[in-house]
Amino acid sequence: MTDTDTDTDTATETDSTITDTTTGAADTTATAADTTAYEAAASGARGRLVVLDMAGTTVADGGLVERAFERAAERLGVRPGTPDHAEKLRYVLATMGESKISVFRHLFGTEERARRANSAFEEAYGELVDGGLVSEVPGARAAIEELRADGRTVVLTTGFARVTQDAILDALGWRDLADLTLCPADAGGRGRPHPDMVLTAFLRTGAAADVRDERHVRDVRDVVVVGDTAYDMLSGRRAGAGTVAGVLTGAHDRATLTRHGATHVLGSVAELPRLLAEPV
Repeated sequence: MTDTDTDTDTATETDSTITDTTTGAADTTATAADTTAYEAAASGARGRLVVLDMAGTTVADGGLVERAFERAAERLGVRPGTPDHAEKLRYVLATMGESKISVFRHLFGTEERARRANSAFEEAYGELVDGGLVSEVPGARAAIEELRADGRTVVLTTGFARVTQDAILDALGWRDLADLTLCPADAGGRGRPHPDMVLTAFLRTGAAADVRDERHVRDVRDVVVVGDTAYDMLSGRRAGAGTVAGVLTGAHDRATLTRHGATHVLGSVAELPRLLAEPV
């Protein structure tokens, strides 16, 4: 397996130091008249576009990230049981949701070593996936099908490279489940906590076009972003999404998700259709 992620951003944030300094990835400033027109057009259509994370949110991988990291680190001479190994693993866990190549750039310093580590990680993770060690988060498939049946567009996103994302989709039989799937390379190379994948989903699915009037553009506030990590929350907020929901089936707890921008915290993605059916 080779890594196709061309991310050029170096990861420097951990869960304890994440700060949202982005002033906004999209211009959502509007006049009072524009705002009124938007609200009228959007009424009854909350969450026309739903952007869902995979591992930890819709996919249960049972700690495969840690196992794949151990294999990758060992190839670069980082022995399990050493302080160096423990420190690096802590960083991997703190930055869950971020593009993996960015994580390895931070951990291993040089581009060559980061690429070697990332390739080893993706290969190891793919082998574990092929071994049948991933499953859907209970109710995830049914939730996605319900969202689409209600007329919503659903996009699945990941911090993994495309080859690994495809392996997960194939293992679960999810190739045709969502309207679109995205990895960092599909959004110009930058993964979370940047807003790029959310905004790419907004543009590529046509969700930006108001089906009632092609002269108008839908507001990013109509986007719903769902994930299990602090980086998912930051990515959604930086994209301007109106609903940024954290789920408790993955890496981070309620306090962490809320601290980093969650507008809602759900037990799991299975609760999402009910949330979006509620009046705004």
